[in-house]
Amino acid sequence: MAAPGDSSGSSVRKRHVESRNPEPERVDSGEEHGAEPREEPEKDRRAQTVHPGTFWLTRVVLLRSVAFIYLVAFSVAFNQNKQLIGERGLMPCRSYLNSVKRYVGGKIGTAAFAYTPSLLWLLDWSDMDANLDGIALGGMALSAFVLLTGAANMVIMVSLWVLYHSVVSVGQLWYSFGWESQLLETGFLAVFLCPVWTLSQVPRRCPPSLISIWTFRWLIVRIMLGAGLIKIRGDKCWRDLTCMDYHYETQPVPNPMSYYMHFSPWWFHRFETLSNHLIELVFPFFTFLGRRMCTVNGAVQILFQAVLITSGNLSFLNWLTIVPSLACFDDAALGFLFSSKGGAKKAVLEIQKEEAAGRTLKPSRGMLMRRVVNISLAVLIGYLSVPVVMNLFSSKQVMNTSFDPLRIVNTYGAFGSITKERTEVIFQGTLSQDPKDPEALWEEYQFLCKPGDVHRRPCLISPYHYRLDWLMWFAAFQTYEQSEWVIHIAGRLLSNDSSVLSLLDHNPFQGRETPRWVRGEHFRYRFSRPGSSSAAEGKWWLRKRIGAYFPAVDLEGLRGYFQSRSWPHPHLTPDRT
Repeated sequence: MAAPGDSSGSSVRKRHVESRNPEPERVDSGEEHGAEPREEPEKDRRAQTVHPGTFWLTRVVLLRSVAFIYLVAFSVAFNQNKQLIGERGLMPCRSYLNSVKRYVGGKIGTAAFAYTPSLLWLLDWSDMDANLDGIALGGMALSAFVLLTGAANMVIMVSLWVLYHSVVSVGQLWYSFGWESQLLETGFLAVFLCPVWTLSQVPRRCPPSLISIWTFRWLIVRIMLGAGLIKIRGDKCWRDLTCMDYHYETQPVPNPMSYYMHFSPWWFHRFETLSNHLIELVFPFFTFLGRRMCTVNGAVQILFQAVLITSGNLSFLNWLTIVPSLACFDDAALGFLFSSKGGAKKAVLEIQKEEAAGRTLKPSRGMLMRRVVNISLAVLIGYLSVPVVMNLFSSKQVMNTSFDPLRIVNTYGAFGSITKERTEVIFQGTLSQDPKDPEALWEEYQFLCKPGDVHRRPCLISPYHYRLDWLMWFAAFQTYEQSEWVIHIAGRLLSNDSSVLSLLDHNPFQGRETPRWVRGEHFRYRFSRPGSSSAAEGKWWLRKRIGAYFPAVDLEGLRGYFQSRSWPHPHLTPDRT
């Protein structure tokens, strides 16, 4: 018989007690329902947060951004090069290469490549259109690959740079804009972001170099300081804060927002001009004041470029200027662009976890060689920056100029002077026998984007670029003697030449007899005021004739003019429509 204190009875009572109050220690301590549930999510968040000071994700964003600009630039080249510099272009690149060849002694050698760095020297000139298309399509394919994958190597980025250099070098007037050199410099710097062969978003044995990141930062500093200083030294309206009273209406190719921005209150235009000076002349120095201030500058510069994109069609210039601004952000700042579940961000988190645990890769021979390359890049950029910095300090500052044939380090600037009135050259054709006949019906050609028909809404094309439309803006405040290619266009229009007409929006003689005469008329344009009777009639523009830009010309009368300039006479051109 068991005693009253037998263990079996005690155990029964214990089980009843435990069932009524299970595991009191853990409940009372709060370990399970207190501190631990609060700490664990915090640990998870820290584990998913990219630490500042690294640039793995920055590299991916930079490469994709450069690839996007290349894709746009090569698309423009593919669609327009044949008409501008092709076999029957307005300025054939074959004629240009032949003139360079004669200039350097008649041989295609080192001197020719140094004067005009282009792959076209090595290709068969019998079909220059195919060469130009091949270069453009190759560039489009490579840039699309980098854009979609976010991965690149030196081979791809060098190829893109060489291909675009090959086009710009023979592009003559059509490629004389500052953003061509800016894309070549940006593309050159992007080469050093990548491993030599590996195609990976996060190549562990090729960490992004701080030197490479700083070359991009140095580029945005120079771009903005160059633009700001040329304004202060240039047009008086930048100093008295009135330039924005004119800019939206007189810029090369306005967009619909330009129309409304032009009629902003006077105080807003003063604010815009003052803000422009601060952004271009003060904020760039934030780059050198630590991580936080550098990030502020990057954000301000991107916002500034976004405003410019919204208010005008400045080609891919503003999109391109955003690219070096991205180097102001490290992985921690750009981490929100990437998913934590896979891909680049997951790889970066793993690398940072290993580094925190003290597990780092031992430098290989390739990594050591890469350090030498990065240091060499710093020395090269520093050396080539000397004349650029001297130009910035010079009272005779020039903008958009290259001091080396490869356009590695260049000077930049924009709108050093502002035109106060907008003028346009309008091509007109007639079927009349006598161009002086008061009854002659003159019909207008319309370009793809530049102002013409006053009822046509300003176009929106950025980052795309119509090179002919842009050059017509320059021609309007020059004479036709200074822009002889305008007469070349007139001759092509007299024969309904399909290559030139493909650069226009409207041919009034489509499907009809070719015009007998073509002339250029000069008009002054200004925006119609919102709410006015003209605006109610659907007019975006008002215009007033200034006079003749060039007199009426016919094909026979142009024969001698074309022959003296070695242009093929349209009568001899087989392709007519």
